[in-house]
Amino acid sequence: EIFGFLGPNGAGKTTTINMLTGLARPTAGEIRIAGRDGLKERKKIQQIIGIVPDESNLYDEMSGFENLVFCASLYGMKKARREQRARELLRQFALDHAGNKPFRTYSKGMKRKLTIAAGLIHEPEILFLDEPTTGIDVESARQIRRFLIELNAGGITIFLTTHYLEEAERLCHRIGFIVGGEI
Repeated sequence: EIFGFLGPNGAGKTTTINMLTGLARPTAGEIRIAGRDGLKERKKIQQIIGIVPDESNLYDEMSGFENLVFCASLYGMKKARREQRARELLRQFALDHAGNKPFRTYSKGMKRKLTIAAGLIHEPEILFLDEPTTGIDVESARQIRRFLIELNAGGITIFLTTHYLEEAERLCHRIGFIVGGEI
């Protein structure tokens, strides 16, 4: 499914994603992802999830292709597969024309698409996206929404945060609201 997590700034959306993905530890409760204990089996879970933060975590001086190949190496992918997968994703996101250009030269929309591609490089079962369309142009946002629907149709579970109720209504099977840390 595609699950939308909505709430005002400071409500706890990013903190929730950070806890679910193992980037922050919760003070109470439990986390279960794909039937696994999110606190005790973090390494196993990190192999099956992709994370797309609200701010890009890619390197400005590296090309789009180099960024994707580097991210794939962090998951232990073999060189030939890393390069093949990077080319596939550049094509899928219509970035193949910019694959050899430094990331710093990309537009906001292009940077967002490459950041999403980096989260998908290792073909995760579950993708966490923190505000994937905030601050980008209308056409790039439309392309990203269309791509998320295609990913989900292909079997990937998506957890996304957004400020846009209409986007959540269009994309999501279920929606949760968080305000002041309370769902």
